[in-house]
Amino acid sequence: MRHPDPRRGFTLVELLVVVAIIAVLIGLLLPAVQKTRETASRARCQNNLKQIGLALQSYHDVNGVLPMGNRGSSPSGGYGYNWRLYILPHLEQGPLYDRFDQRLSSWSTNMAPSDGALIPPYRCPSSPMPALTIALFSGTYPQVQRVSYVGISGATPDAFAGSGFVEARQNPGAATTGCCTGGWVTAGGPLPPNVAVALSKITDGTSGTVAVSEQSDFLTLADGSKVDWGTGWHGWLIGTSQRGVPGGPGFGSHDNRTFGLVTVRYQVNQKNGWPVGGDCGARGVCPNFGSNSPLTSAHPGGVNAAFCDGSVRFLGDRTPLLTLAALSTRDDGLTASAD
Repeated sequence: MRHPDPRRGFTLVELLVVVAIIAVLIGLLLPAVQKTRETASRARCQNNLKQIGLALQSYHDVNGVLPMGNRGSSPSGGYGYNWRLYILPHLEQGPLYDRFDQRLSSWSTNMAPSDGALIPPYRCPSSPMPALTIALFSGTYPQVQRVSYVGISGATPDAFAGSGFVEARQNPGAATTGCCTGGWVTAGGPLPPNVAVALSKITDGTSGTVAVSEQSDFLTLADGSKVDWGTGWHGWLIGTSQRGVPGGPGFGSHDNRTFGLVTVRYQVNQKNGWPVGGDCGARGVCPNFGSNSPLTSAHPGGVNAAFCDGSVRFLGDRTPLLTLAALSTRDDGLTASAD
């Protein structure tokens, strides 16, 4: 009787079968690993927004109001600052805050302290965008953090279609495609330009009003190219050049860009089909700078949002535009829920 040779190795067929089994197992496990990784990243993103929401409340405790969404021209002229600077001391970033001279324009050599500065709560780990970006006119200005989060200035009047609510605190901008009209800007949210809102003025309830959400993924143009239009191209400090409030005196249409803020006009994750080159005026979505660029994220199904009560919830892609507009406005009197 012949016994098998104990030195005999695997045949080619057997090796191929083993490789095939391993490939199948990897194929089965990879989606689970990716899902677990995204779940962890989404949780970290929610924690970032939780810190931001608590920082806003801490600022309110000290000052009696939330910070202005952005401030108009600095005393020396030029562009002012936005809410991201004002809450730095409440994010344990006091030394960085102290390096900025707010008597100077944000759009000046005063940007130097932001060169390479990374503020962990300001970046969503799921974002595919680079951590640092070259600010406009890169020969003069530094590499700055590509911030993932944007303040809520309000919602456009057309987003309230059929509701009976009329948003009068608004400026539609000029109807031009290029720089720099900015699109439609309103002041009905908790972080409007040149207005510091007290929590007591959020009559819809702090648990029903969004303060900050995400703008952390690319948009896709009609030609298929991806662009990073949104809150970060000019750096995270810059405010606005306007001194007035939308709908009031002093807020014109020549340059109503409100950096660091979004006036909600489109549904969550409305990423596709935007015009090549952008449309700063009629659509408010463009590289330099569209105030109506939609809330976006790389999370499947929606974006995270920090509410004015400090809670963080998820806004799904299918959230009706009217619901999103109501959640973005502090005093419209409409019933809205993020659940």
